Amino acid sequence: MEGNGDVQWCFSQVKGTLDDDVTEADIISCVEFNHDGELLATGDKGGRVVIFQRDRLSKTVLPRRGEYNVYSTFQSHEPEFDYLKSLEIEEKINKIRWLKRKNQSHFLLSTNDKTIKLWKVSERDKKVEGYNTKSENGVIIDPSSVHSLRVPTIKPMELTVEASPRRIFANAHTYHINSISVNSDQETYLSADDLRINLWNLEITDQSFNIVDIKPTNMEELTEVITAAEFHPVECNLFVYSSSKGTIRLCDMRASALCDRHAKLFEEPEDPTNRSFFSEIISSISDVKLSNSGRYIISRDYMSVKVWDLHMEKKPLETYLVHEYLRSKLCSLYENDCIFDKFECCWNGNDTAIMTGSYNNFFRMFDRSTKREVTLEASRDIAKPKTILKPRKVCASGKRKKDEISVDSLDFNKKILHTAWHPTENIIAVAATNNLFLFQDKF
Repeated sequence: MEGNGDVQWCFSQVKGTLDDDVTEADIISCVEFNHDGELLATGDKGGRVVIFQRDRLSKTVLPRRGEYNVYSTFQSHEPEFDYLKSLEIEEKINKIRWLKRKNQSHFLLSTNDKTIKLWKVSERDKKVEGYNTKSENGVIIDPSSVHSLRVPTIKPMELTVEASPRRIFANAHTYHINSISVNSDQETYLSADDLRINLWNLEITDQSFNIVDIKPTNMEELTEVITAAEFHPVECNLFVYSSSKGTIRLCDMRASALCDRHAKLFEEPEDPTNRSFFSEIISSISDVKLSNSGRYIISRDYMSVKVWDLHMEKKPLETYLVHEYLRSKLCSLYENDCIFDKFECCWNGNDTAIMTGSYNNFFRMFDRSTKREVTLEASRDIAKPKTILKPRKVCASGKRKKDEISVDSLDFNKKILHTAWHPTENIIAVAATNNLFLFQDKF
């Protein structure tokens, strides 16, 4: 598969309403493809999970199209209230993670701030008729009134997709859960909050093992929090987690049951000449992702995406500036709280390209092999499929060219925080407020 530098991206479809009247509950809070890319799940602030399925026809026509239809919608989490702490627990879905498929059904984990749920998504296209002790409407018949036996028959029915909660993992986190990650053994997973990381077995709901605890004895001495955590895609004993201090720690569960001592620490020393009031805030890592091969890590801080080699701790292999033109705007971004936005990042299927979001519904793509980069926009003005996306350019200062947009006219309320890349094809999903945009390469 090519990187994004040699690819022209075109609009595929948009899911959601294009009204300006958007409710808070409709805002998409996470996006995730499953392992073969046939399904795409989104979670929103209203606690709902919507699963889209790849359109079968779109795979058979040439050129292949990346079109998805609604497959299943269900309410994953409800708002709760912790009466002991007088704390309202939002229903917002923070993360969704798919398990690898083992049978006809699909399984996924979804979490809000406190509770993780394992969901089974299965299809039914047949029903059983002709029970001996049960009527057609399900009422149990008195066995004494049955005078002859018949063999129940299986009849076809209209396809229905059912989502049912199989496990509920609760009461293990004091602070808000920011990450969940399924291990490569498909038997365990981790969940991380601000100060702790727990290890769970998918079969056991009432017990988890604390594998990282950075909570100080005196909370006044707290200097950093955990921002993201993820298992290695191949080695089941390795995981990484990032912190608000801009560091990434690689931990090995073979070394110790409690992984407070890391195996490797990835950190780039700050250039003293660039130090400012905002340095600590913008160096905080909002997302960390291991590459599909397991050799590299990408980390997203406020201004950049960095690629790290697991074999080299002292400095990143590559650094890509996402929106350097905002450096002069940090003061106003601090005042309107945008500086605390948590942007995510993702790899393409063969680790040659990276994608992350920005403001004004812009998202950025970086090709690692050619070093090309492009800014594209998830815009509602693109209504026709196969419309080629035009690269966008931002003018930081001086005279603005015809096709450029001024940094002063960027809309900071429109932001791309969540993106996902198909595991094998050049199909991307971009969440823009309450809309899910799908783009694909133009053959």
